[in-house]
Amino acid sequence: MGRLSDPQDDREYPRYVSDADDGLDQLPNTAWQAEHERIRTLDRFPRLGVQDVPPPPVEQKSFNAVLLLGTVVLVAAVSSYAAVTLLPRWSGLAFTYSRADASVTQHPAASPPVAPPAFVPSVTSANAAPAIAPAQGTAPAANMPLREDGLPKAEMRTANINPTAAAPRTPSTVQGVTDSEIRLGMAAPFGGPSREMGRQLKLGIETAFNQANDNGGVYGRQLKLVTADDGYEPTRTLDAMKELYEKDKVFGFVENYGSPTALVSVPYALERHALYFGAFTGAPSLRHDPPDRYVFNFRAGYAEEANALIHYLVKVRRLRPEEIGVLTQQDAYGDAGWDGVTKAVRALRGGDSANILRMTYPRNTVDVDAAVAQLRRQRPVIKAVVLVATVRPAAKFIEKTRDLYPDMIYTTISGVGSTGLANELMLLGPRFADGVVCTQVTPPVDSYASVALNYKKALAKYFPGEPADYMSLEAYLTANILIEGLRRVGPTFDTEALVDTLEGMRNYELGLGPKIAFDPSDHQAVHKVWGTQLDKSGQYHAVDLE
Repeated sequence: MGRLSDPQDDREYPRYVSDADDGLDQLPNTAWQAEHERIRTLDRFPRLGVQDVPPPPVEQKSFNAVLLLGTVVLVAAVSSYAAVTLLPRWSGLAFTYSRADASVTQHPAASPPVAPPAFVPSVTSANAAPAIAPAQGTAPAANMPLREDGLPKAEMRTANINPTAAAPRTPSTVQGVTDSEIRLGMAAPFGGPSREMGRQLKLGIETAFNQANDNGGVYGRQLKLVTADDGYEPTRTLDAMKELYEKDKVFGFVENYGSPTALVSVPYALERHALYFGAFTGAPSLRHDPPDRYVFNFRAGYAEEANALIHYLVKVRRLRPEEIGVLTQQDAYGDAGWDGVTKAVRALRGGDSANILRMTYPRNTVDVDAAVAQLRRQRPVIKAVVLVATVRPAAKFIEKTRDLYPDMIYTTISGVGSTGLANELMLLGPRFADGVVCTQVTPPVDSYASVALNYKKALAKYFPGEPADYMSLEAYLTANILIEGLRRVGPTFDTEALVDTLEGMRNYELGLGPKIAFDPSDHQAVHKVWGTQLDKSGQYHAVDLE
């Protein structure tokens, strides 16, 4: 059996040696050895220790040939795969850029094309498929990673080659939204004792909608308000909501009126994930912590207004809490105002709200006789009354008590409908109106604030002869905030996308003083309370509640 002999030095390959003493102790390839020795004699640099490498024996050549053949096969396979998978993409890219170059050449005067976003999906809701911006054959986007030669990197270019855009939700699939219209509903009293409330709110909404529609609407869609009369009676509210949502197919609800009716309308909207925006109420049932996802408020809450009035009476007018009485409506509206008063008194007294007089009257009536009798029996004598009432019962209470208590301080929260109250009191006489304090959730309508001037200009244009009113001003502001949200969400949207957009609204300047802002933890746009006071002419003037 053959073995390798020990090498004599590091310049030679080892010789083949046979175990048998058969005289075959030389390498079989003597020709190769002779050639090797001849080459060594030609070495021009023997002293530098440069070693030449003799050609391999036949056996090694065979092995190298096999290795080379395998490498060739492997390279061929990889090349085939690359040709099949990558060539179409690069071809598409070349076609895309050639189209862009051709477009620029054919239209040199056109404005530069705007680069599409680099494969960024735009999700409008949890139920909507992501919309992927298709490649338009334009120059690379500004934020696209580039190579040194200025072209997009391969991974970015292939990612933008003719992506298949997911079909966005079309307007016809969103209730209340068509190619030409956005329908919104409002349930409010348009008949009965509180009908003026509904009329003023409708006036303000339509003033804002008409103004927006004359300026092209929202992405070409006209805004339309659909109303239903619930008479300010909770027993009728459910039918009104069903009429709007199931028959008229409105997208959502805006400026619904009332606290007791909200106890019916809010759950209906929430169950259907429908937007419930800017209701005319400061009730806590619409101000949960954290807030209900689909409920957004414009105005300050009744608790904030009541707190402002109590501090005014105690800190500015120097009354003791037990000298203050409260007239409330017998429903959720009255309860909300009462809760605000008692919380404010507890804060002033260190936790005690006892001995605060509460008087009540039935909703949609002017039956305040029992409340007046209760006031007359009260000791110590009441010096100020907070009215958590609507227009006519509030005016009736003042009428029946003004002569009994000439120095009585009458205060009321904005839910009364302050313009209507001023009109009712002036019918009774200037002395009934003089000195009545009313909190507001908007700047005074007779102010020169930009928002008030814009409102009065639009009101005069679309409803000539209609006087400015605090309720229609509030509705006008509410509608403008909603319109801003619709503009920000974009032309393709649904309720979820609009809610997300509203929750991201920060520092929107409406001209109120305080900036408009929502976030996921606060769905109330404004927390500020303004103070106003009536004079003998029936006009409101600003009063400092601090």
